[in-house]
Amino acid sequence: VQLQASGGGLVQPGESLRLSCEVSGFNLNLYTIGWFRQAPGREREAVSCISSFDTFVADSVKGRFTISRDMSTVYLQMNNLEPEDTAVYYCAVARSSSATSQSSQYTYWGQGTLVTVSS
Repeated sequence: VQLQASGGGLVQPGESLRLSCEVSGFNLNLYTIGWFRQAPGREREAVSCISSFDTFVADSVKGRFTISRDMSTVYLQMNNLEPEDTAVYYCAVARSSSATSQSSQYTYWGQGTLVTVSS
């Protein structure tokens, strides 16, 4: 199983980024893929997750972030970014048929991509 996250960068408040998580080694339709983030000095938190049946979106990003996927890649479209969104973003895989925000259920993790929102 491999996960490759990309798409991070430096943007100004109000701008957009799209993160990609390319996955290989398993059937994406049978698992949940989640995006998590960790800011300096803060605990890791779930941002958004997607399974074949449902999605989860954290309240802090609802209305601004959208998760989607195709056969091999999960995307996180991030609009109207705020300085509080600055963090390292990780994608991960959970052996769960429904979207879960519990990081303990995620078995495989990608390497992370840094998102910095600053003027």
